[in-house]
Amino acid sequence: MSGPSVSSTGEKARKPPVKVLSSQLREAKGCAAVSGKPECSIKRLGLGKPGSLLVSVVWMQGTVVEVQPDQNTVLLLDETGNFTVSGVNSIPKGKPCLSPGKYVMVMGVIQSHSPEPVLRAVKMADLSDKAAIHRKMWKYEVEDLQQTLP
Repeated sequence: MSGPSVSSTGEKARKPPVKVLSSQLREAKGCAAVSGKPECSIKRLGLGKPGSLLVSVVWMQGTVVEVQPDQNTVLLLDETGNFTVSGVNSIPKGKPCLSPGKYVMVMGVIQSHSPEPVLRAVKMADLSDKAAIHRKMWKYEVEDLQQTLP
């Protein structure tokens, strides 16, 4: 097994975000702070590859349920439950996403996994234009990626 990749500047390369469902984070085991950020062990979706995945940066999708600009947070709902995204006021181009009913993607760093997942947003995008297809395909995208990762 190889170790973490190192860039030409000698820095550890960041792992790309892993697509997950909120229930996977809620049920995560062994969450611990590694290098100052929580890293959680989640059960893979699907029947192909057994075992778990370590995740710290995730990609999630869901419908905006509640916006709390004074608390710098938004509550989202995916097909498996609620999750909170913090730091939304400082996301470039994130503000147009912040309306109840919008279907959005968020890439973020796990802050907490229980009782409800909380992410610190890095990026948000509005997927509402094609929400029906995004919603329908999301679980399959998550499973496909998780079965592909080592």
